[in-house]
Amino acid sequence: MIDVTLANFEQEVIAASMTTPVLIDFWAPWCGPCKSLGPILEKVELEYAGRFKLVKIDSDQEQQLGQAFGIRSIPPCVLMMGGKPVDGFAGALPEGKVKEFLDKHVPGEEELLAQAGAEQAQDHLQEGDLQSAQHKLAEALAINPANDDARFDYVKLLIGSAQLPEAAAALQPALVQIPVQQRFEALNQWLQALEFVSLDPRGQWPLEEFDKRLANDKRDFETRFAKSRVLISQGLWTEAMDELLEIIMRDKKWDSENPRKTFVAILELLTPARPKAAQQVPGKTAAGIELVGKAAMQEDPQAALVSSYRRKLSMMLN
Repeated sequence: MIDVTLANFEQEVIAASMTTPVLIDFWAPWCGPCKSLGPILEKVELEYAGRFKLVKIDSDQEQQLGQAFGIRSIPPCVLMMGGKPVDGFAGALPEGKVKEFLDKHVPGEEELLAQAGAEQAQDHLQEGDLQSAQHKLAEALAINPANDDARFDYVKLLIGSAQLPEAAAALQPALVQIPVQQRFEALNQWLQALEFVSLDPRGQWPLEEFDKRLANDKRDFETRFAKSRVLISQGLWTEAMDELLEIIMRDKKWDSENPRKTFVAILELLTPARPKAAQQVPGKTAAGIELVGKAAMQEDPQAALVSSYRRKLSMMLN
């Protein structure tokens, strides 16, 4: 439990809620129900052992914060997640009801274990220890199969290390979701390209063979699409997108729009990863307030590349 004021609100509440649910207890020294609710909240925080963070705000001393949350009577409690209020309750609830409220939102112990394993996997990836990263991600998924972030990283690692059957099996649960998340559709397109290269004779053609055939017939979409998949398998992403644009320019609907779908998948794979929730986005405060300045306006080269090709696709489709 920590006392929060306007001075530390952004760090202790907004930033903290990006990684851990934060329960705000608005109280006042003269409030009778607050005196009974406070000890219950502190006891529950200890029992939940880091599954949420409890902060207390003195409504008399921090009236600006109370007004920001629209507090009219106390004691209310507000749950913050991802920098935003997601739920709350009013009055001095008994311990059982407080736990019932929290259990709707805070992660369970198994989910926390899975999350910790996934975070360790990221450390291994940064160190270049792919085997340990794969092991930790597999563990995280075994504990919590609903951990989409761990599944994405796991499948991506498997595809990148040419473990295609294992990647296909791990990806399948994500492909039956409705709707399928774009990032998993992107992995599926990448996987299909690698499977094509390993199974289709054209996957072994040198690029010069494709170019010779396309020089004779620019509308040979089968050959051009096959070439794009070979380029994808070689990590030549922009070259693959250029070939796909050639198809889209001439026939947007060809092959049930597979060239467009593959193009969008590549954009998704190339889009720079979002910073971890605990990290501050350059050019913004933790609360998301824009900072003015030339440095804040600089764009990551990878993001600029993705934006450029998004514009190219938009021009072809319009």
